[in-house]
Amino acid sequence: MSKPLEPYDRVSLSAASAIGVSDRYQQIKFRVFDLTLEYLEQQGVQGEAIPRAVLQDEIARAISVVLMSRGIALNLMERAQLIEDVQNEIVGFGPLEPLLNDPEIDDVIVNGPNNIYVERRGELEPVSARFRDTTHLMNVIQRIVSPIGRRVDEGTPYVDGRLPDGSRVNVIIPPVALDGPIVSIRKFKRTPLTGEDLVRGQALTPEMLAFLSDAVRGKRNILICGGTGSGKTTLLNVLSSYIGPKERLVTIEDAAELQLQQSHVVRLETRPASLDGASEVSSRDLLRNVLRMRPDRIILGEVRSSEAIEMLQAMGTGHDGSMATIHANGPRDALERLEMLIGLHGFSADLQAVRRFISGAIDIVVHVQRQTGGIRRIAAICEVTGMEGATYSMREIFAAGEKKEGFQSRRIV
Repeated sequence: MSKPLEPYDRVSLSAASAIGVSDRYQQIKFRVFDLTLEYLEQQGVQGEAIPRAVLQDEIARAISVVLMSRGIALNLMERAQLIEDVQNEIVGFGPLEPLLNDPEIDDVIVNGPNNIYVERRGELEPVSARFRDTTHLMNVIQRIVSPIGRRVDEGTPYVDGRLPDGSRVNVIIPPVALDGPIVSIRKFKRTPLTGEDLVRGQALTPEMLAFLSDAVRGKRNILICGGTGSGKTTLLNVLSSYIGPKERLVTIEDAAELQLQQSHVVRLETRPASLDGASEVSSRDLLRNVLRMRPDRIILGEVRSSEAIEMLQAMGTGHDGSMATIHANGPRDALERLEMLIGLHGFSADLQAVRRFISGAIDIVVHVQRQTGGIRRIAAICEVTGMEGATYSMREIFAAGEKKEGFQSRRIV
C-alpha cells in the first residue's frame, strides 16, 4: 500500500495567471514532477520495463492523484503537456525530447539549463523549454552519452556522441564551459533525403545530380569539401544511395550519422582514449583494419588527421568509388589541406610526390557552401585530371550561380 501524499500549498489560478501562462506552467511542472516520480516509485512503476502506452496511462493516473491532493488546477492542454513531459523525463531526454521530435527543427543548442535555442529554416531562435537546474541538465547528458560508451566529467569535460536516431551530439561541461553545460545537437533526418529532395530544395541542379550519380555508379573517388554545417554529410549520404546493392560498403565515422540504404553495410565508429590515454581507436586504426575486410568501397565520414594517408592509399590501390568529406573553402583548398595532413603525420616525401599521390587518388571534388539564411548549396564540382608541373590540373565541371528564375548551375566542360 502506498504512503499517502502530504498536504501541499494551494495554487491560485488568478495569481498564477498574473505571471504568464508559460512561467505558470513551468513552475507547476517542476513542482509536480518530483511528486509524480515519487508516486510512481511507490506504485512500483519502472519506465523501461513496461510498454510506452501503459506507461503513459500510469503517468496520467499518478498526475491526477498529485494534482488533486495538492489542489493544483490545470486545463486539459496543460495536463496533457505535463503527462508528455513526465514521460519524456522517464524514458526520453527531458525538455529536449519534443524539440528532437519536431521535424522542422534542424539543430538544438543548449547554453546552460535556462537557455535553449533551435534552428528552423537556417535561423536560430530561443524556445521556452528549459531544465530545472544544472543537475537536471547533467542527468540528461549522462543519459545521452552512457549508451554509446562515452563519458563526460571533470577529467573528460567534452565528448562527441550520437543519439539513437543518428543525430550528432557535442557536449562540453564546466570547468571548461564557464556558464554551465553546453549541448549541441545536429539532428539527422529520420527519413533520409534523396537526390530529388536536394533538387527541390535547390541545393543542386538536376544536371549536377545526374553527373554526380553517374560518377558514383562509375566508381569515381569523390571528396566533398565545405565549411562547418554546409551539408557535407548530407550530400555524402545522398550520393551513397547510388551505390549498387551488391557492393560491400564499410563506413568509418567519429559519430555514426550515415544512413546507408544498402543491405551489405559495415558501420565502424572511432573510440576516444580513456583517462589513462589507452584504448583509443582512431580513424587511421580502423582504416588499416578495413583494408583486410574485403570492402568494395570505403566511406570515411571526415578526413581530419593521419587517416588521410590510408584513405588515399585505399583510393589509389583498388577501392575505387570510395568517398570522404573534409573541411575546406574550395576544391583546390581541399587538396592543399590533404597535403598538410599528410605532411603533419609523417609521410616523408617531397611536395611534388605528395601532390602526385593525391591527384592519383582523388577523381572529383565537390564544394558545398552554407549561404545566407542557412541555405546549403553545391558551389562547384571539379575533376582532378593529374598534374601540370608542380601544380594540380583541375577542370571545373559545374559552377553554381543565382539568376532571377532561381538557383542555376553552369556546366563548364
